[in-house]
Amino acid sequence: MANASGLWSPSVPSLRRRAEFQPSMSIQGSVFCSREFTARRVFCFSATRGADKQALSGSPVGYRVPRLVSRGCKLIGSGSAIPSLQISNDDLAKIVDTSDEWISVRTGIRNRRVLSAKESLTTLAADAARKALEMAHVDADDVDMILMCSSTPEDLFGSAPQIQKALGCKRNPLAYDITAACSGFVLGLVSAACHIRGGGFNNVLVIGADSLSRYVDWTDRGSCILFGDAAGAVLVQSCDVEDDGLFAFDLHSDGDGQRHLKASIKENEIDHAIGTNGSILDFPPRPASYSCIQMNGKEVFRFACRCVPQSIETALGKAGLNGSNIDWLLLHQANQRIIDAVATRLEMPQERIISNLENYGNTSAASIPLALDESVRSGKVKSGDLIATAGFGAGLTWGSAVIRWG
Repeated sequence: MANASGLWSPSVPSLRRRAEFQPSMSIQGSVFCSREFTARRVFCFSATRGADKQALSGSPVGYRVPRLVSRGCKLIGSGSAIPSLQISNDDLAKIVDTSDEWISVRTGIRNRRVLSAKESLTTLAADAARKALEMAHVDADDVDMILMCSSTPEDLFGSAPQIQKALGCKRNPLAYDITAACSGFVLGLVSAACHIRGGGFNNVLVIGADSLSRYVDWTDRGSCILFGDAAGAVLVQSCDVEDDGLFAFDLHSDGDGQRHLKASIKENEIDHAIGTNGSILDFPPRPASYSCIQMNGKEVFRFACRCVPQSIETALGKAGLNGSNIDWLLLHQANQRIIDAVATRLEMPQERIISNLENYGNTSAASIPLALDESVRSGKVKSGDLIATAGFGAGLTWGSAVIRWG
Protein backbone atom coordinates (compact mmCIF):
# COMPACT_ATOMS: atom_id res chain seq x y z
CA MET A 1 0.00 0.00 0.00
CA ALA A 2 1.22 3.48 -0.79
CA ASN A 3 -0.03 6.79 0.54
CA ALA A 4 0.64 10.49 0.45
CA SER A 5 -0.57 13.19 2.74
CA GLY A 6 -0.55 16.95 2.59
CA LEU A 7 -0.66 19.51 5.33
CA TRP A 8 -1.39 22.87 3.82
CA SER A 9 -3.49 24.15 6.61
CA PRO A 10 -3.80 26.42 9.61
CA SER A 11 -3.14 25.18 13.11
CA VAL A 12 -6.29 26.98 14.23
CA PRO A 13 -9.60 26.31 12.42
CA SER A 14 -10.89 29.10 10.20
CA LEU A 15 -14.02 29.06 8.08
CA ARG A 16 -13.57 31.92 5.68
CA ARG A 17 -9.90 32.85 5.51
CA ARG A 18 -6.75 30.92 4.92
CA ALA A 19 -4.87 30.87 8.19
CA GLU A 20 -1.33 31.50 9.24
CA PHE A 21 0.60 28.26 8.94
CA GLN A 22 1.53 26.89 5.58
CA PRO A 23 2.82 23.72 3.91
CA SER A 24 5.76 21.84 5.32
CA MET A 25 7.15 20.97 1.91
CA SER A 26 7.58 22.56 -1.49
CA ILE A 27 9.67 21.43 -4.44
CA GLN A 28 11.05 23.47 -7.33
CA GLY A 29 13.53 21.77 -9.61
CA SER A 30 16.39 20.89 -7.30
CA VAL A 31 14.97 22.88 -4.43
CA PHE A 32 14.26 21.13 -1.15
CA CYS A 33 12.24 22.78 1.57
CA SER A 34 12.57 22.43 5.30
CA ARG A 35 9.87 21.00 7.52
CA GLU A 36 9.96 24.04 9.79
CA PHE A 37 6.69 25.97 9.94
CA THR A 38 6.70 29.72 9.90
CA ALA A 39 3.85 32.17 9.79
CA ARG A 40 2.77 32.74 6.19
CA ARG A 41 6.11 31.52 4.86
CA VAL A 42 7.97 28.34 4.07
CA PHE A 43 11.76 28.25 4.34
CA CYS A 44 13.30 26.51 1.34
CA PHE A 45 16.92 25.50 0.94
CA SER A 46 18.26 25.33 -2.60
CA ALA A 47 20.83 22.77 -3.68
CA THR A 48 23.90 24.62 -4.93
CA ARG A 49 26.06 23.26 -7.73
CA GLY A 50 28.73 24.50 -10.12
CA ALA A 51 31.13 27.15 -8.84
CA ASP A 52 29.55 27.07 -5.39
CA LYS A 53 30.85 23.56 -4.89
CA GLN A 54 34.30 24.98 -4.14
CA ALA A 55 32.95 26.83 -1.16
CA LEU A 56 31.41 23.71 0.29
CA SER A 57 34.63 21.84 1.11
CA GLY A 58 34.18 19.38 -1.72
CA SER A 59 30.61 18.48 -0.87
CA PRO A 60 28.78 17.60 -4.15
CA VAL A 61 25.58 19.29 -3.09
CA GLY A 62 25.30 21.91 -0.37
CA TYR A 63 22.46 23.89 1.14
CA ARG A 64 22.55 27.65 1.22
CA VAL A 65 20.65 30.38 2.97
CA PRO A 66 16.92 29.60 2.95
CA ARG A 67 14.69 31.51 0.60
CA LEU A 68 11.00 32.23 1.16
CA VAL A 69 8.10 30.69 -0.70
CA SER A 70 4.74 32.38 -0.23
CA ARG A 71 2.45 31.11 -2.98
CA GLY A 72 -0.99 29.66 -2.62
CA CYS A 73 -3.50 28.40 -5.13
CA LYS A 74 -7.23 28.83 -5.55
CA LEU A 75 -10.03 27.45 -7.69
CA ILE A 76 -11.54 30.30 -9.69
CA GLY A 77 -13.34 28.80 -12.69
CA SER A 78 -15.26 25.67 -13.58
CA GLY A 79 -16.81 24.15 -16.68
CA SER A 80 -18.41 20.93 -17.85
CA ALA A 81 -19.66 19.22 -20.98
CA ILE A 82 -21.84 16.17 -21.59
CA PRO A 83 -22.68 14.08 -24.66
CA SER A 84 -25.97 14.72 -26.44
CA LEU A 85 -27.18 11.11 -26.24
CA GLN A 86 -29.12 10.33 -23.06
CA ILE A 87 -29.78 6.72 -22.07
CA SER A 88 -32.50 6.15 -19.46
CA ASN A 89 -33.05 3.13 -17.25
CA ASP A 90 -36.02 2.26 -19.41
CA ASP A 91 -33.74 2.26 -22.46
CA LEU A 92 -31.41 -0.20 -20.72
CA ALA A 93 -34.37 -2.41 -19.83
CA LYS A 94 -34.80 -3.02 -23.55
CA ILE A 95 -31.37 -4.66 -23.89
CA VAL A 96 -30.76 -6.31 -20.48
CA ASP A 97 -32.96 -7.88 -17.81
CA THR A 98 -33.50 -4.86 -15.58
CA SER A 99 -35.96 -2.07 -14.81
CA ASP A 100 -35.99 1.56 -13.78
CA GLU A 101 -37.00 0.61 -10.25
CA TRP A 102 -34.31 -2.09 -9.92
CA ILE A 103 -31.56 0.33 -10.98
CA SER A 104 -32.70 3.44 -9.13
CA VAL A 105 -33.27 1.65 -5.81
CA ARG A 106 -29.81 0.04 -5.87
CA THR A 107 -27.78 2.92 -7.31
CA GLY A 108 -29.78 6.16 -7.36
CA ILE A 109 -29.18 6.44 -11.12
CA ARG A 110 -31.98 7.12 -13.61
CA ASN A 111 -30.13 8.48 -16.67
CA ARG A 112 -26.63 8.65 -18.11
CA ARG A 113 -24.99 10.30 -21.14
CA VAL A 114 -23.06 8.27 -23.72
CA LEU A 115 -20.73 9.48 -26.46
CA SER A 116 -22.10 8.91 -29.94
CA ALA A 117 -20.04 8.03 -32.98
CA LYS A 118 -19.99 11.71 -33.99
CA GLU A 119 -18.56 12.90 -30.65
CA SER A 120 -15.13 12.63 -29.07
CA LEU A 121 -13.89 12.75 -25.49
CA THR A 122 -11.18 15.23 -26.46
CA THR A 123 -13.76 17.67 -27.83
CA LEU A 124 -15.86 17.23 -24.69
CA ALA A 125 -12.84 17.94 -22.48
CA ALA A 126 -11.87 21.01 -24.50
CA ASP A 127 -15.43 22.39 -24.23
CA ALA A 128 -15.35 21.98 -20.44
CA ALA A 129 -11.95 23.66 -20.29
CA ARG A 130 -13.13 26.65 -22.35
CA LYS A 131 -16.05 27.20 -19.99
CA ALA A 132 -13.73 27.10 -16.99
CA LEU A 133 -11.45 29.69 -18.61
CA GLU A 134 -14.43 31.91 -19.42
CA MET A 135 -15.67 31.82 -15.84
CA ALA A 136 -12.18 32.58 -14.56
CA HIS A 137 -11.66 35.39 -17.13
CA VAL A 138 -8.37 33.81 -18.17
CA ASP A 139 -7.19 33.70 -21.77
CA ALA A 140 -6.05 30.39 -23.23
CA ASP A 141 -2.62 31.91 -23.90
CA ASP A 142 -2.20 32.52 -20.18
CA VAL A 143 -2.57 28.83 -19.33
CA ASP A 144 0.83 27.35 -18.50
CA MET A 145 -0.17 23.75 -17.72
CA ILE A 146 -2.97 21.34 -18.61
CA LEU A 147 -3.62 18.18 -16.60
CA MET A 148 -5.96 15.68 -18.28
CA CYS A 149 -7.27 13.22 -15.68
CA SER A 150 -8.61 10.28 -17.65
CA SER A 151 -8.38 6.50 -17.89
CA THR A 152 -9.94 6.46 -21.36
CA PRO A 153 -7.80 8.71 -23.60
CA GLU A 154 -8.41 8.59 -27.33
CA ASP A 155 -4.72 8.08 -27.95
CA LEU A 156 -2.57 5.45 -26.25
CA PHE A 157 -0.04 8.16 -25.42
CA GLY A 158 -2.57 10.54 -23.89
CA SER A 159 -5.02 13.25 -24.94
CA ALA A 160 -3.79 16.31 -23.03
CA PRO A 161 -1.68 17.80 -25.88
CA GLN A 162 -4.71 17.60 -28.16
CA ILE A 163 -6.67 19.67 -25.67
CA GLN A 164 -3.89 22.24 -25.68
CA LYS A 165 -4.19 22.33 -29.46
CA ALA A 166 -7.99 22.60 -29.38
CA LEU A 167 -7.84 25.52 -26.94
CA GLY A 168 -5.36 27.33 -29.18
CA CYS A 169 -2.72 27.82 -26.49
CA LYS A 170 0.00 29.50 -28.56
CA ARG A 171 2.74 29.32 -25.92
CA ASN A 172 2.73 25.51 -26.00
CA PRO A 173 2.15 24.93 -22.29
CA LEU A 174 2.99 21.54 -20.83
CA ALA A 175 0.04 19.16 -21.10
CA TYR A 176 0.01 15.62 -19.78
CA ASP A 177 -2.37 12.88 -18.68
CA ILE A 178 -3.00 11.50 -15.19
CA THR A 179 -4.41 7.98 -15.02
CA ALA A 180 -6.03 7.18 -11.69
CA ALA A 181 -9.58 6.19 -12.65
CA CYS A 182 -12.25 7.72 -10.42
CA SER A 183 -9.64 9.26 -8.10
CA GLY A 184 -8.02 11.07 -11.01
CA PHE A 185 -9.51 14.52 -10.50
CA VAL A 186 -8.51 14.73 -6.83
CA LEU A 187 -4.96 13.71 -7.80
CA GLY A 188 -5.06 16.35 -10.51
CA LEU A 189 -6.00 19.06 -8.01
CA VAL A 190 -3.15 18.09 -5.70
CA SER A 191 -0.72 17.93 -8.64
CA ALA A 192 -1.79 21.40 -9.80
CA ALA A 193 -1.20 22.78 -6.32
CA CYS A 194 2.27 21.23 -6.21
CA HIS A 195 3.18 22.71 -9.60
CA ILE A 196 1.98 26.14 -8.52
CA ARG A 197 3.56 26.09 -5.07
CA GLY A 198 6.87 24.60 -6.08
CA GLY A 199 7.18 25.09 -9.81
CA GLY A 200 6.20 28.69 -10.40
CA PHE A 201 3.15 27.92 -12.56
CA ASN A 202 0.30 30.43 -12.48
CA ASN A 203 -2.71 29.02 -14.33
CA VAL A 204 -3.25 25.27 -14.37
CA LEU A 205 -6.24 23.64 -16.04
CA VAL A 206 -7.33 20.43 -14.32
CA ILE A 207 -9.70 18.38 -16.47
CA GLY A 208 -11.52 15.20 -15.52
CA ALA A 209 -12.94 13.38 -18.54
CA ASP A 210 -13.85 9.76 -19.20
CA SER A 211 -15.85 7.66 -21.65
CA LEU A 212 -16.23 4.41 -19.76
CA SER A 213 -19.18 3.50 -22.00
CA ARG A 214 -16.57 2.30 -24.51
CA TYR A 215 -15.37 -0.33 -22.03
CA VAL A 216 -18.71 -1.52 -20.66
CA ASP A 217 -20.19 -4.94 -21.34
CA TRP A 218 -23.68 -3.86 -22.34
CA THR A 219 -25.00 -7.38 -21.71
CA ASP A 220 -23.94 -7.30 -18.03
CA ARG A 221 -26.67 -5.66 -16.01
CA GLY A 222 -24.43 -5.50 -12.94
CA SER A 223 -22.06 -2.98 -14.56
CA CYS A 224 -23.70 -1.44 -17.65
CA ILE A 225 -26.29 0.35 -15.50
CA LEU A 226 -23.62 2.33 -13.65
CA PHE A 227 -21.49 4.25 -16.11
CA GLY A 228 -21.79 7.34 -18.27
CA ASP A 229 -19.54 9.79 -20.13
CA ALA A 230 -18.75 13.42 -19.33
CA ALA A 231 -16.03 16.03 -18.84
CA GLY A 232 -15.45 18.67 -16.17
CA ALA A 233 -12.70 21.19 -15.56
CA VAL A 234 -11.43 23.76 -13.10
CA LEU A 235 -8.88 26.53 -13.42
CA VAL A 236 -6.44 26.55 -10.50
CA GLN A 237 -4.58 29.85 -10.19
CA SER A 238 -1.66 31.03 -8.07
CA CYS A 239 -2.47 33.52 -5.33
CA ASP A 240 -1.14 35.07 -2.15
CA VAL A 241 -0.68 32.50 0.55
CA GLU A 242 -3.36 34.17 2.69
CA ASP A 243 -5.93 33.33 0.00
CA ASP A 244 -4.87 29.71 -0.41
CA GLY A 245 -7.75 27.40 -1.29
CA LEU A 246 -6.29 23.92 -0.74
CA PHE A 247 -6.18 23.25 2.99
CA ALA A 248 -5.08 19.61 3.17
CA PHE A 249 -5.20 16.32 1.32
CA ASP A 250 -4.87 12.58 1.87
CA LEU A 251 -4.03 10.12 -0.93
CA HIS A 252 -3.69 6.32 -1.04
CA SER A 253 -3.44 3.28 -3.28
CA ASP A 254 -3.68 -0.47 -2.72
CA GLY A 255 -2.73 -2.65 -5.68
CA ASP A 256 -3.99 -5.75 -3.92
CA GLY A 257 -7.53 -4.54 -4.57
CA GLN A 258 -7.06 -4.44 -8.33
CA ARG A 259 -8.81 -7.79 -8.60
CA HIS A 260 -12.08 -6.15 -7.53
CA LEU A 261 -12.19 -3.50 -10.28
CA LYS A 262 -10.21 -3.66 -13.49
CA ALA A 263 -10.15 -3.57 -17.29
CA SER A 264 -7.10 -5.63 -18.11
CA ILE A 265 -5.20 -5.87 -21.37
CA LYS A 266 -5.93 -8.92 -23.47
CA GLU A 267 -4.60 -10.44 -26.66
CA ASN A 268 -6.93 -10.36 -29.61
CA GLU A 269 -7.92 -13.83 -30.77
CA ILE A 270 -6.69 -14.04 -34.34
CA ASP A 271 -5.48 -16.92 -36.46
CA HIS A 272 -1.69 -16.84 -36.53
CA ALA A 273 0.47 -18.60 -39.06
CA ILE A 274 3.37 -17.59 -36.84
CA GLY A 275 5.37 -20.34 -35.18
CA THR A 276 5.99 -22.35 -38.32
CA ASN A 277 8.95 -22.38 -40.68
CA GLY A 278 11.38 -22.02 -37.80
CA SER A 279 10.08 -18.66 -36.54
CA ILE A 280 10.49 -17.64 -32.89
CA LEU A 281 7.76 -18.92 -30.60
CA ASP A 282 5.34 -16.21 -29.36
CA PHE A 283 6.80 -13.63 -31.69
CA PRO A 284 5.69 -11.24 -33.04
CA PRO A 285 3.21 -10.51 -30.21
CA ARG A 286 -0.47 -10.47 -31.00
CA PRO A 287 -2.32 -7.14 -31.21
CA ALA A 288 -3.89 -6.31 -27.86
CA SER A 289 -6.87 -4.39 -26.53
CA TYR A 290 -8.53 -3.86 -23.17
CA SER A 291 -11.25 -6.05 -21.74
CA CYS A 292 -14.58 -4.68 -20.60
CA ILE A 293 -14.81 -3.39 -17.05
CA GLN A 294 -14.84 -6.22 -14.52
CA MET A 295 -16.14 -5.31 -11.08
CA ASN A 296 -16.97 -7.03 -7.81
CA GLY A 297 -19.64 -4.59 -6.71
CA LYS A 298 -19.92 -5.82 -3.13
CA GLU A 299 -16.19 -5.55 -2.48
CA VAL A 300 -15.96 -2.09 -4.07
CA PHE A 301 -18.88 -0.95 -1.93
CA ARG A 302 -17.18 -2.21 1.25
CA PHE A 303 -13.90 -0.59 0.24
CA ALA A 304 -15.50 2.81 -0.42
CA CYS A 305 -17.59 2.85 2.75
CA ARG A 306 -14.54 1.95 4.83
CA CYS A 307 -11.73 4.00 3.28
CA VAL A 308 -13.41 7.19 2.04
CA PRO A 309 -14.69 8.52 5.39
CA GLN A 310 -11.34 7.68 7.00
CA SER A 311 -9.53 9.67 4.32
CA ILE A 312 -11.83 12.68 4.66
CA GLU A 313 -11.50 12.65 8.45
CA THR A 314 -7.72 12.52 8.08
CA ALA A 315 -7.67 15.49 5.69
CA LEU A 316 -10.01 17.48 7.92
CA GLY A 317 -7.80 16.75 10.92
CA LYS A 318 -4.72 17.99 9.08
CA ALA A 319 -6.60 21.16 8.20
CA GLY A 320 -7.62 21.70 11.81
CA LEU A 321 -11.27 21.35 10.86
CA ASN A 322 -14.16 18.99 11.46
CA GLY A 323 -17.35 18.11 9.63
CA SER A 324 -19.30 20.99 11.15
CA ASN A 325 -16.91 23.47 9.50
CA ILE A 326 -17.63 22.13 6.02
CA ASP A 327 -20.25 23.72 3.80
CA TRP A 328 -20.44 20.88 1.27
CA LEU A 329 -19.56 17.21 0.91
CA LEU A 330 -18.70 16.38 -2.70
CA LEU A 331 -17.87 12.73 -3.36
CA HIS A 332 -17.14 10.85 -6.54
CA GLN A 333 -20.58 10.05 -7.93
CA ALA A 334 -20.46 6.25 -7.99
CA ASN A 335 -23.50 5.02 -6.10
CA GLN A 336 -26.03 6.86 -3.94
CA ARG A 337 -25.75 4.20 -1.26
CA ILE A 338 -22.02 4.92 -0.95
CA ILE A 339 -22.63 8.67 -0.80
CA ASP A 340 -25.26 8.21 1.91
CA ALA A 341 -23.09 5.81 3.93
CA VAL A 342 -20.10 8.17 3.90
CA ALA A 343 -22.31 11.14 4.81
CA THR A 344 -23.77 9.21 7.74
CA ARG A 345 -20.30 8.30 9.00
CA LEU A 346 -19.27 11.97 8.81
CA GLU A 347 -22.59 13.12 10.34
CA MET A 348 -23.19 15.30 7.31
CA PRO A 349 -26.85 16.32 6.77
CA GLN A 350 -28.42 15.63 3.39
CA GLU A 351 -28.86 19.32 2.60
CA ARG A 352 -25.06 19.74 2.56
CA ILE A 353 -24.39 16.90 0.11
CA ILE A 354 -23.76 17.63 -3.57
CA SER A 355 -25.09 14.89 -5.84
CA ASN A 356 -26.07 14.74 -9.50
CA LEU A 357 -25.68 10.97 -9.81
CA GLU A 358 -29.33 10.54 -10.78
CA ASN A 359 -28.78 12.35 -14.08
CA TYR A 360 -25.35 11.13 -15.17
CA GLY A 361 -24.36 7.92 -13.41
CA ASN A 362 -20.71 7.20 -12.67
CA THR A 363 -18.59 9.38 -14.99
CA SER A 364 -15.28 8.40 -13.37
CA ALA A 365 -12.77 11.29 -13.23
CA ALA A 366 -15.41 13.70 -14.57
CA SER A 367 -17.91 13.20 -11.76
CA ILE A 368 -16.49 15.63 -9.18
CA PRO A 369 -15.81 18.60 -11.52
CA LEU A 370 -19.13 18.02 -13.30
CA ALA A 371 -21.09 18.16 -10.04
CA LEU A 372 -19.03 21.11 -8.80
CA ASP A 373 -19.63 23.11 -11.98
CA GLU A 374 -23.37 22.54 -11.87
CA SER A 375 -23.46 23.59 -8.21
CA VAL A 376 -21.43 26.74 -8.86
CA ARG A 377 -23.50 27.80 -11.85
CA SER A 378 -26.77 27.17 -10.03
CA GLY A 379 -25.64 29.36 -7.13
CA LYS A 380 -25.60 26.52 -4.61
CA VAL A 381 -21.82 26.73 -4.08
CA LYS A 382 -20.67 30.29 -3.42
CA SER A 383 -17.29 31.95 -3.20
CA GLY A 384 -15.68 31.15 0.12
CA ASP A 385 -17.55 27.87 0.66
CA LEU A 386 -15.48 25.04 2.13
CA ILE A 387 -15.79 21.67 0.40
CA ALA A 388 -14.64 18.21 1.50
CA THR A 389 -14.18 16.17 -1.66
CA ALA A 390 -13.05 12.60 -2.26
CA GLY A 391 -12.45 10.27 -5.18
CA PHE A 392 -12.16 6.49 -5.10
CA GLY A 393 -11.99 3.69 -7.61
CA ALA A 394 -9.89 1.32 -9.67
CA GLY A 395 -6.33 0.68 -8.68
CA LEU A 396 -7.49 0.62 -6.02
CA THR A 397 -6.93 4.34 -5.40
CA TRP A 398 -8.62 6.82 -3.13
CA GLY A 399 -7.99 10.31 -1.86
CA SER A 400 -9.58 13.39 -0.38
CA ALA A 401 -8.97 17.13 -0.26
CA VAL A 402 -10.33 20.03 1.71
CA ILE A 403 -10.75 22.98 -0.61
CA ARG A 404 -12.30 26.43 -0.73
CA TRP A 405 -14.16 27.62 -3.80
CA GLY A 406 -13.22 31.03 -5.18
